Amino acid sequence: MSKAANTRLTILLKAFELIYSKGYQTTSIDEIIATTQVTKGAFYYHFKTKDEMGVAIIEEILKPTMLGSFIKPIENSENPIEDFYNMISYLLLEDPLLQVKYGCPVGNLTQEMTPWNNQFSLALSELVNQWMMTIENAIVKGQTLGLIRKDVDGQQVSFFIMSGYWGIRNFGKLQDSNSCYIVYLREFKNYLSSLK
Repeated sequence: MSKAANTRLTILLKAFELIYSKGYQTTSIDEIIATTQVTKGAFYYHFKTKDEMGVAIIEEILKPTMLGSFIKPIENSENPIEDFYNMISYLLLEDPLLQVKYGCPVGNLTQEMTPWNNQFSLALSELVNQWMMTIENAIVKGQTLGLIRKDVDGQQVSFFIMSGYWGIRNFGKLQDSNSCYIVYLREFKNYLSSLK
């Protein structure tokens, strides 16, 4: 990786950490520069504006992370019911990137930025739609394999799984505790069993 590419990645990673813990609008470019210890010129060499950097965080940090943690675990699933549960359980209890007190970074940015910035809306919609389609495809495959009832609607399941995940992340954030995750996962398992 070139020095310029390394500097860009450092800015994005450090900015993501600040934004995840403090919020996008309350994180200033000056804070990002101070944390990354790059010059203002170096920041503006890579990003013309803070919003350009924000969209780059979605594209270059969040998208690969979601691909690895949200998409890949169910993309080639041979047992969607089990893999949906394992994916959500991992995201809530084990993923080292996601912290209870800060919630879901994609959910946070969606709530904070989509009313104000169309570029954020488009980039976040692409991520969410990819996750949704992956869930829907896994439902169809599960039906083909005889693991999921034929009358189950994949779109309904994907909305339910995604909204449940974002919702319980917000409860955890509010309480700064993962105890609600345990309760949620028990009921989530019951829901998934009802799809058989």
